[in-house]
Amino acid sequence: MADVKAVVRAEHPDIVLTQTVAHDRSSKVKSVSEAGTDPTSGKFFYHIESSDFARFEAGLEMDRTVGAFERVIETRDRKAIYSFEYTDEAKILSPVISAANGVILDMKNDGSAWILTVWIPDRTDLVHLWEYAQQHGIDIELLRVNEYASLGHTDAGLTDSQRDALLVAFETGYFEEPRDATLGEVADELDISQPAASGLLRRGVKRLIASSLLDDGDTRE
Repeated sequence: MADVKAVVRAEHPDIVLTQTVAHDRSSKVKSVSEAGTDPTSGKFFYHIESSDFARFEAGLEMDRTVGAFERVIETRDRKAIYSFEYTDEAKILSPVISAANGVILDMKNDGSAWILTVWIPDRTDLVHLWEYAQQHGIDIELLRVNEYASLGHTDAGLTDSQRDALLVAFETGYFEEPRDATLGEVADELDISQPAASGLLRRGVKRLIASSLLDDGDTRE
């Protein structure tokens, strides 16, 4: 079985913070991945960007999914980190993913909808999320799913750096048509220069082609 990273779009007025972002349409919300998504912690952390934090917090006050909130850190570029506690009325997706031995790697708003990046041990485990969505009237759509077993364990002779570069490019949609990510974005994820990223991808793809499509005698360096 192959572990997967799935990108999901979910929409419902009672998904946490939906009422807040509807009140402050300038706001952009993204989960703090470094804080984890453990549903038993009681507090959930998000990066918030808003043109008016007073309006954003007014939305929080009216949001029936938010029990308590705190502005933890604020920077000078209209960004902050908030912690939230949820009410019983909130529809929370992370416990469903955790119960399937998965984790939400990223969550951000797309207007009143939410884009979730989910890692899960097997594609079939996504059925638990779909069942929860159906039971609670949540509109849900699978945008993309990537499987990693073949590339992660290939015998193509890839170096670790080439494999990492190919996986990052694959995850971010660099190989999609049209592309969902630029070479610069791939390089930023790898924390290397664009020429270095280009070289790793070019050599990695060449090794994969040589391994998969050519006879041993046809391989060129």
